[in-house]
Amino acid sequence: MSQVPPDDAPPVHDLIGIGFGPSNVAMAIALREHNARVGRREAVTAHFFEQQPRFGWHRGMLIDDATMQVSFLKDLVTLRNPASRYSFLCYLQSRGRLIDFINHKNLFPLRVEFHDYFEWAAAQVDDLVSYGHEVVGVAPVSRDGVVEHLEVTVRSGGGLEIHRARNLVVGTGLRPLLPEGVERGDRVWHNSELLARVDGLTGTSPQRFVVVGAGQSAAENVAYLHRRFPGAEVCAVFSRYGYSPADDSSFANRIFDPQAVDEYFTAPEDVKRRLMGYHGNTNYSVVDIDLIDDLYRQSYREKVLGTERLRFLNVSRLTGVKETPSAVRCTVQSLVTGEETDLDADVVVLATGYAPADPTGLLGEVADHCLRDDEGRVRVERDYRIVTDPALRCGIYLQGGTEHTHGITSSLLSNTAIRVGEILDSLLGHGPGAGRARTLTDGRGGTAR
Repeated sequence: MSQVPPDDAPPVHDLIGIGFGPSNVAMAIALREHNARVGRREAVTAHFFEQQPRFGWHRGMLIDDATMQVSFLKDLVTLRNPASRYSFLCYLQSRGRLIDFINHKNLFPLRVEFHDYFEWAAAQVDDLVSYGHEVVGVAPVSRDGVVEHLEVTVRSGGGLEIHRARNLVVGTGLRPLLPEGVERGDRVWHNSELLARVDGLTGTSPQRFVVVGAGQSAAENVAYLHRRFPGAEVCAVFSRYGYSPADDSSFANRIFDPQAVDEYFTAPEDVKRRLMGYHGNTNYSVVDIDLIDDLYRQSYREKVLGTERLRFLNVSRLTGVKETPSAVRCTVQSLVTGEETDLDADVVVLATGYAPADPTGLLGEVADHCLRDDEGRVRVERDYRIVTDPALRCGIYLQGGTEHTHGITSSLLSNTAIRVGEILDSLLGHGPGAGRARTLTDGRGGTAR
């Protein structure tokens, strides 16, 4: 553990953000709006570090006709501050498409358009972020046994830098999840890299693709590859009889409401598990019904015409992958009979989801101050602040990795604007002026004292 730093140490930021995806872009915007409202004396000093060279959000999945699964009103700001100049509607106005979008009568923009919105928003707060900078370690700095700030080690092209912070907000996103025993290779891709890799096939004549998975991304990949390579067979492998439709009905969507986070957080563990069981089909391993219908219609048309390029290997699972320089052999096993079938393909795409990154993975000694529950999961307060022992006075806030405490919206866009407002309120409430009477925006249009 580091001791008290010398007098010439760099200044201490109120907040350092690790990662600069949509959640921390929203955090930066909330800080910018707060600082503009209160003036310099009460401003929150902050900086974010992002290892990518520029903003990017699932670039490998920006298929040209793929749409968002959440309303455009669940952008980076609107649910927290409907008057914000960083909203999706303000973005549309800046691009000269506001009227066209209204005439479109659609709540769900193209994913590539929403990515452009994110880039537009990130560019307006780019003075708060250093791209091409990877946080590689965090160390506590103690005074009389009490940790009041942290040293953050950052690696960039210029070497290592040390920055200091009273609080951290961790928004490092999700990590691709692969089937057990399977590794990515030249011909074995995770769907997160589809568009980055598929251009390498230009000028070739692939004969077969195998797409593994039963969710939205898997179905989108099947449709895209079938359209892009008209001479290739596309085999979809999944353990169900067919793709299951997402439940996006009005009542079910209440699981994404801010109030649902309050209820989930206070619910007993058995109720939490039941709620996830009841409503997992709003988000996990489900597909938009229009896409399901399109795929089935295409499959049936090919059967009629006798030119089947879409194949669905349902009630099956991938049990083996063997890659060679010229092909990849997949072994697919029927869950009913146990019979195994070998398929030779040009590429296997694993649309097998994501897993949350360990939120304490970068914290080093600081992680020893973080408390865990009986199942070894990090304990998190309602304000997304990790519960720590009394020796650590710093706040460590999580944007993701809190599904066990806050529910299904932990890593989703639906609650991002509200979540960053709650984190900001917590920062202000724990700050040097927390003892003074102060009215804070609570992120839901009301106030908290």
